[in-house]
Amino acid sequence: MKNPLAQIPDYGQSIWLDYIRRNFIASGELKALIDNDDLRGVTSNPAIFEEAIAHSDDYTEAIAKLAKEGKSSEEIFLAIAVEDVQNAADLFKGVYEKTNGLDGYVSLEVSPSLALDTAGTTKEAESSWKLLDRKNVMIKIPGTKEGLPSIKNAISEGININVTLLFGLNRYRQVAEAYIAGLEERAEKGLPIDTISSVASFFLSRIDTMVDPLLEKVCEEDSDRAVIARQLIGKVAIASARVAYHIYKEVFGSDKFKTLATKGAKPQRLLWASTSVKNKALPDVMYIEALIGPNTVNTVPKDTLDAFRDHGKAADRLEAGIEEAQWVLYQLENVVGINLNEVTQKLEEEGIQKFIKPFQSLMSVLEEKREEGAVS
Repeated sequence: MKNPLAQIPDYGQSIWLDYIRRNFIASGELKALIDNDDLRGVTSNPAIFEEAIAHSDDYTEAIAKLAKEGKSSEEIFLAIAVEDVQNAADLFKGVYEKTNGLDGYVSLEVSPSLALDTAGTTKEAESSWKLLDRKNVMIKIPGTKEGLPSIKNAISEGININVTLLFGLNRYRQVAEAYIAGLEERAEKGLPIDTISSVASFFLSRIDTMVDPLLEKVCEEDSDRAVIARQLIGKVAIASARVAYHIYKEVFGSDKFKTLATKGAKPQRLLWASTSVKNKALPDVMYIEALIGPNTVNTVPKDTLDAFRDHGKAADRLEAGIEEAQWVLYQLENVVGINLNEVTQKLEEEGIQKFIKPFQSLMSVLEEKREEGAVS
């Protein structure tokens, strides 16, 4: 009998791992997850690479070699990241082929400092895609207002894109529309669109982490709204995700997309990100269990992956609570008085900083290791 993790694809959802590290790939541990748990992809970000490079000896030799070649810290990081992503992508080649290009992807992020720079993001996405030179990789572009034209451009150029840092429903719709616009532009040039793949990464736990303290404050200060506010604690992120899926079905069920689908276009799947539960009072696998459903992805940190394998329960629950989800968001804004658009805009701004800081820290670590390696 399949373990709970390996059962999830039976309900149409793919599990990807939010983690990468050189020895994790080389040791066979990643391959074991593919074989035993039906793992179908990997995502990375600056914080993951910072953790891997700063807190392990996996990269000492490579850094010293590159330092002696006179490479800068930025060049060393790019070389290391590209090699890790390529090696992981090669492990997932069988998954990519078996799923006809639906899964088997490994994601690499553009520099977080470019999140508000359209031209810079576009240029780096194109150069990273060429450097990686694998069909089963995705370039991560932040779903900021400035990122939208880059997403459209990348798709029109045939680059697989993982749109990251999505928190708000309005922005998610804009991202889905940018993906379709990119496909249309490519199709108009007479270029193939049947090999392009994309996901839209909707972040979850950070929504509850910001909203729940606001709800608790209402409970303390306003007895009239306290009952409703208390009922909403721990529920807003999942409600947002379910409404996002409702938008996904609407956008990719439209006549506009159906025309593209006749040419082989794939829908841009929703990917649930930031799925480790920060509030210890809540179930540790709730962002997985509640959102299992067709044509979706969940990218999961290692600890949460292990927790679901141990005690998770796989079932199709994503669409079961759409009316309740809409009610939760209505109550949040109209009864409790918390403006979700303001919250998600703040989360986007903070999210950029949460990737810039570890990237800067990583550059500092690499500079030190580079200097050590150059003289060793």
